[in-house]
Amino acid sequence: MSIVLAATPIGNDADASPRLRAELESASVVAAEDTRRLRNLAARLGTRIGGRVVSCHEHNEAERVPRLLELAKEGRVVVVTDAGMPAVSDPGYRLVARAVAEGIDVTVVPGPSAVLAALAVSGLATDRFAFEGFLPRKGAELARTLQALAGEERTMVFYESPRRLGATLEAMATAFGTRRRAAVCRELTKAHEEVVRGELATLAERFSDGALGEIAIVVEGAEPPGAAQAGTAEADEVLALARLGIRLKDAAAHVAARTGMRRKDLYELALERKG
Repeated sequence: MSIVLAATPIGNDADASPRLRAELESASVVAAEDTRRLRNLAARLGTRIGGRVVSCHEHNEAERVPRLLELAKEGRVVVVTDAGMPAVSDPGYRLVARAVAEGIDVTVVPGPSAVLAALAVSGLATDRFAFEGFLPRKGAELARTLQALAGEERTMVFYESPRRLGATLEAMATAFGTRRRAAVCRELTKAHEEVVRGELATLAERFSDGALGEIAIVVEGAEPPGAAQAGTAEADEVLALARLGIRLKDAAAHVAARTGMRRKDLYELALERKG
């Protein structure tokens, strides 16, 4: 009859929705990334799982799909992962793709998402973004992947292991430029939530020894081609004001307020042209 993708809390149980509870109670089958974690979550929520619980994780999803499709034709299969939305950097995509191909109804119970939570609190542009998931672990492959993304103009969101955080930020600074803005979002929605914003070089130094907990990195997109040239006239205006005796930083702030450009960008461009 249907497959339901149900989002689970990414750290704070209070984020569990009434619909999640209702789906767990009424499901014919619950396919869980980790069955023990699911049962622990249900216990903490005071929710009874109504149907049979089966595992569906990264290593067995491909072989589980045919059986789950059969079960979905007979009843309601609810899919959950350890945290967040199934099929987004978690098991579920293969099942959804096959279900759509076979005409089985697929619906969603929206809820917590580390991708959107990190993007929202980053302080970076949210109108266009790209989710890149986990980066390659090997240095050469990591460097190639980041170099290919260096010109990406959308804000980018990545997941990363706390142990590799420092090395990844350093590689990003090399590929994207040391002054590219970013945010390291750690333990979102949990008791020790932390969001550290700054330039990639600064963040790489800050987290050179790694960190603890679940990590998401949000990185500013690249400037469109010709963006620096587009600010030339505004930078010249800053310099003209400076020649009248106004401090360069104040002149940059004045022109930035009028044009909508970033004060820091104008200030730096004016310094370059002055030099």
